[in-house]
Amino acid sequence: MHSFIELSKFFDEKFNIRHFPDNPETLYDPAQYILNLGGKRIRPVCVLMGNQLFDEIDPDAYHAAAAIELFHNFSLIHDDIMDKAPMRRGMETVHTRYGESTALLAGDVMLVKAYEHINKIKLAHLQKVLFLFNNTAAAVCEGQQMDMDFEKRDAVTMDEYVQMITLKTSVLLAASLKMGAVLGGAGEGNQQHLYQFGKNLGIAFQVQDDYLDAFGDPLKFGKKLGGDILANKKTFLMIHAFETAKPDQLQELTDLIKNNPVDKVEKVMQIFKDCKVDDWAKALKNKYLQTALKHLEDTAVLSVRKKPLQELADYLMMRES
Repeated sequence: MHSFIELSKFFDEKFNIRHFPDNPETLYDPAQYILNLGGKRIRPVCVLMGNQLFDEIDPDAYHAAAAIELFHNFSLIHDDIMDKAPMRRGMETVHTRYGESTALLAGDVMLVKAYEHINKIKLAHLQKVLFLFNNTAAAVCEGQQMDMDFEKRDAVTMDEYVQMITLKTSVLLAASLKMGAVLGGAGEGNQQHLYQFGKNLGIAFQVQDDYLDAFGDPLKFGKKLGGDILANKKTFLMIHAFETAKPDQLQELTDLIKNNPVDKVEKVMQIFKDCKVDDWAKALKNKYLQTALKHLEDTAVLSVRKKPLQELADYLMMRES
């Protein structure tokens, strides 16, 4: 059984090539640019991990993994345009460097390239993988639209936020694992357990991300704390504060969001602490993590084969930056 690090190296060896023609370079260089920025590539490696849980890695798993990584980067290009984000992984975003129109086309051609990889999968698995890929791609778009819709609303319920995070973030991790399981010959029950493992792990990761933005160690987190608070983002922490604050705290929180005073982060953080949002977030993260691990435990393969996925969960949950 290979570790996440070993599988990452295997994937990088195959993926770190130029994926596009040379001409027109004004289209294909921007598409290649974001791929060259790297990243942890957790999702495509999860395809390989889902495969090796049940059998030796099928060569088609690399095509599925490449399709997942290309789709993910396509979505990042378009998300960055929508968010007007100037930086990605410490470098200029594609639209900042090359312009919005070119960035849109670069994202489009990246999605086409993803389908080229899917089309290389053997017929025995092609229909199931394609169905899963298409459903997941649509779900990610739905999640992104929900996220944009939430920006225009004063209030979002916890259930709505969990649904948005599930669609926007978690389903791609879950589908990557399930795709690998399909290629590894897993039965329907095991495929579903692995999907639920990935989905719940993804939600736990987002709870942790929201928590670290407010309560992380800035030296380890690598950026100033309170960015979500400054941006008035609806996070697990903010939604819970609104749901549990006393009337005077609720009024203060509403005024802070509306007026953006210079001490906004400090005052919102104090309300978070008074409402014990930090302890609640830790417990929520653990709830989703334990649900994920129970699905992994219930997957009907030898325990030793599950070790790399258990280590992946540990790695994601111990993250401090």
